Order: sequence, then structure tokens, then C-alpha cells
Amino acid sequence: MNSISAHTHNPFRSASHSIFPSSFTFNFPSQFPSHPFLNPISPSCILNSARLRTSNPHVRRNFRSSQVLKASTSSGYVPEIGEILGDVRIFTAGGEPVLFKDLWDQTEGMAVVALLRHFGCFCCWELASTLKESKERFDSSGVKLIAVGIGTPNKARILAERLPFPMDCLYADPDRKAYDLLGLYYGFGRTFLNPASVKVFSKTRLDIMREAMKNYTFEATPDDKSSVLQQGGMFVFKGKQLLYARKDEGTGDHAPLDDIYNICCTQVPAT
Repeated sequence: MNSISAHTHNPFRSASHSIFPSSFTFNFPSQFPSHPFLNPISPSCILNSARLRTSNPHVRRNFRSSQVLKASTSSGYVPEIGEILGDVRIFTAGGEPVLFKDLWDQTEGMAVVALLRHFGCFCCWELASTLKESKERFDSSGVKLIAVGIGTPNKARILAERLPFPMDCLYADPDRKAYDLLGLYYGFGRTFLNPASVKVFSKTRLDIMREAMKNYTFEATPDDKSSVLQQGGMFVFKGKQLLYARKDEGTGDHAPLDDIYNICCTQVPAT
């Protein structure tokens, strides 16, 4: 079967709310890049469990980190990963190019970098909503909250305007450069069939999702439909030092923000 009809396969449809229009059908490409992760890691939030693998050859890598990545080991990211990520160019929601290293203080600044899936993903609207509600708490602790999604800046603006979400901490990575660099999971199975995605169907998560998607539109989905197979992740940096790394095992498998906040608090001096 080469397509999924939301009318017959939509677990979120109810008499009172519908996430997908009844006529929506997604046509998957006939071929997908080979899945680069045959032995998925456990969803541990310990840094040395965040494994860095050679990414799938069909994804573009046109920045200087490729040689460094080849030298990495299975025990974790290379120590230079923060510096390497700093040279990756993304875009503000307003369309201006910006480097990761310009997003927070690269000496001692604390930053939480949430790599969403794509801007048209309903689970990402849920996560963005949760991030927005938590932003004041992170701000008051001196922690910069950064959200990056897949798609062009105009797609990012759709989410920012309709959710709404603060544009000053929302960025677009249309070529998935940061995702490729950090070895985040990609593939059909990860996106649609992974057991980790089951947690999305809890009542609390569904309630948050429905609220977040009141003004949802499919127009936020990237024009490059292969991007819908990309998973996200959550990372915490102190300056260039990576303190925490967690890859989403499947769609909607987000890191608990309370855990992220507690990690940040152990690194920020009391005032």
C-alpha cells in the first residue's frame, strides 16, 4: 500500500474534533533511503547513551564536520560536537540566516535546543505548545530555549502565528543539516511504526494536542515530503559543552521537560 488515508486510519478522529480532513491522503514515495539505525538505543537521557552513527548517505552533508563524525565512537558524541554544531547555518522564522553559535553565549551560556520534526507534524505542535508554556520557567533560570523545525522559514511562521509561538526562539532547518549532524533517527518505521509513539495516545497528551491544533493547517508541512520521515531530539548545552542528548525513538517520543529543567538547574548558579 503506497498511501495512508486519514479517513480510515486516523486515531485522533472523533465527533467533536478532527486533526485530519476526511479527504486527506498522504502518498509515500516509492523508495526510501535505507534506515541507518538497525540497533536502536534505549531512550536514556544519559549523555554517554546518545550514540552518534554515520548518517544515511542520501541525506546531504555539505559542512566541515564529516571528517570529525567519522572519528566518533559508539560511546557518545565527539567532544567537539558543540563547536561543530555552532557552524551549522539555519534560518530565523523571519528568513534571516544564522549560525547555531550565534544563538546563545558560547562560553558559559545555558541552552536547551529542541529539534522538532517538521512544522506540519501535529506532535510538534503539541511539543511547541509545551515549550511555550515552559519558556518563562527556563527564562527565569537564565536558560535559552531554542526550537528548530524542518521546513522553510515561511512554514515556521505558520506555526508561530497560528499556535502561537514566540518567533524569537523559533528557527528553520530546511535541509535537515543539524538533524544529520546529530545522527537523529530517520525512516518509515521510526515515523509510523515505532512502539515509542504509543505514549502519544494518553489522555493528557491528546488533550494538549487538540488544544495546540485549534488553528492547525497542513500548509505548514514541508514541500520536501521526505522530511516527514525525520525524527527529532532534545539537547542541552553549557557554552559549547554538550550536557544532555536524547534522540526521539519515534513520533511524539519527546524528552520530559521537567527532566530537562532539572538538568539545567544543576548547572546554573543560584542567585
